[in-house]
Amino acid sequence: MKKAISYKDSGVDIKAADLAKRKIKSLARSTFTPQVLSELGTFGGFYALEKKYKDPVLISSTDSVGTKLKVAFMMRKHTTVGQDIVNHCVNDILVHGARPLFFLDYLGTGRLSPLVVEDIVKGLSLACKKAGCALIGGEMAELPGLYKPGEYDLAGFVVGVVEKRKVIDGRRIKPGDQILGLRSSGLHTNGYSLARKVIFELGKFKVNDFLTELKTTVGNELLKIHKSYLDPVHQVLRDHEVKGMAHITGGGIPGNLIRILPENCKALIDVKTWKPQPVFPFIQRLGNIDPQEMYRVFNMGIGWIMVISRKEKASIEKKLGKLKQRVYHIGEIASGKRKVRLMNLS
Repeated sequence: MKKAISYKDSGVDIKAADLAKRKIKSLARSTFTPQVLSELGTFGGFYALEKKYKDPVLISSTDSVGTKLKVAFMMRKHTTVGQDIVNHCVNDILVHGARPLFFLDYLGTGRLSPLVVEDIVKGLSLACKKAGCALIGGEMAELPGLYKPGEYDLAGFVVGVVEKRKVIDGRRIKPGDQILGLRSSGLHTNGYSLARKVIFELGKFKVNDFLTELKTTVGNELLKIHKSYLDPVHQVLRDHEVKGMAHITGGGIPGNLIRILPENCKALIDVKTWKPQPVFPFIQRLGNIDPQEMYRVFNMGIGWIMVISRKEKASIEKKLGKLKQRVYHIGEIASGKRKVRLMNLS
């Protein structure tokens, strides 16, 4: 008589999944706001929009952590990547002035480890609580044969809200407006395929190697958490007019700032107005990478851009300074064909 085959024999462990769900349920519930009307584990997450909004616009975004996860696998450290994806997604809708309402995640893996899942969700829940949004659901998929042992993929989905009259989309940007840049925490979650190739393949470095010029280990530098700009930006929006904002992710400053420019405006960015963190020249030198390519792939030390009127510049800079944000006056808007020009690039 043939041996009976179970789902576990094919690589999917339902008991492990149930254990993981029990471990993360309290973490997710700790992020719930009064507007959450469902428990974790239902087919869909229920969220009741507050009645304080007069003409609400819902804004959504989705993204993944990308190959930064490879560094987490090498470090066997899984508590930061959840914060990365929440902060990344929250920043994306913040560009339009939105506040996050709720967040969902997707986790796909070859073999599910309840302890690893718990660490990931700790990061998700921590970042959600800081952002004031609820982690109302998600999906864990055990997909044997699709992922290498010990690896997983992590993606996130956020929904936020803003009053229609307060939507920021760049339409009011005009020549003469000023461009401010806020410092990033490092690579954030972009350019890791190139960074890993340069550091681990060409440079032959290991994650635990300490680099004097970075003042930390390779792994710690690469796992620095993607910065959230939610609180300082909303404090600025409360008292000042901001015409446009850009989250500097894949594509760098040129690829992201252009997304908010009107057709008759070009952005002139002076790259000598700030000094990138040491990790960027380290990667450039090690890989002999062209400066243009560096600014096309990485944020180069600027994670957030604001376009404002000239009359607002001094007061907004002062405000951001009080909020302990490192802010740089990096350029201005000029008349011309819609583009982003990097000046003093060498």
